[in-house]
Amino acid sequence: MAQRIVVVEDEPAIAESVCYALRRDSFEVAMTSTYAEAEREAPRADLIVLDLMLPDGSGFDLIRQLRRDSRATPIIVLSSRDSEADRVAALETGADDYVTKPFSPREVVARVRAVLRRVGQPASTRDVAVGRTPLSVDASTRRAYLVDRLLELTRVEFDLLASLLETPGRVYTRAELIDRVWGDGFAISDRTVDSHVKSLRRKVSEAGGDPGLIETVRGVGYRVGDGIPTTLDGP
Repeated sequence: MAQRIVVVEDEPAIAESVCYALRRDSFEVAMTSTYAEAEREAPRADLIVLDLMLPDGSGFDLIRQLRRDSRATPIIVLSSRDSEADRVAALETGADDYVTKPFSPREVVARVRAVLRRVGQPASTRDVAVGRTPLSVDASTRRAYLVDRLLELTRVEFDLLASLLETPGRVYTRAELIDRVWGDGFAISDRTVDSHVKSLRRKVSEAGGDPGLIETVRGVGYRVGDGIPTTLDGP
């Protein structure tokens, strides 16, 4: 059965070109142009391609709503807003990828396939905490815990934590994390990794944990520590 992509875009020319490219690649496509229509279509979507500026609402608000409702539907943002702040804000809110306009419809299709491929990959990590770290993940249910408290993570945040927990104490470079979490062919910057780590730390802190459990190794990357407080360097 074809996977269903919901394209939320109020510029007809852009929406039609993206939908045409997706249909040519054998996806089932629903095209919407408003926040209200996107809300109705979201429960039946395998992935959402979302413009941030809609006539009746903000794409940021839709991402927040879906994540607040614990919907893990992958979201790829399409936007003419190309500042680093906008990209980081969208990723921290819960988007899985960010594509700036103008773009090639073929690039969007490639991004869709890459995100869906990553979503379908099981987490290659242990299902219990290792060593002294109070952080753990359950690969079968894709749930993450601080001791016994559930962490509400986005898909990318879960995959990032799962990768770090594969060998607690080991330093993973940003390039390694990009390869493990996003996979080959993704044009992901170091800053994108940093923004997800920042968001992950915030959620650990909100759950009552020490954000320093996820340590920065200056000029190299990140590792999961053993629960001993540490001074953070970087985001």
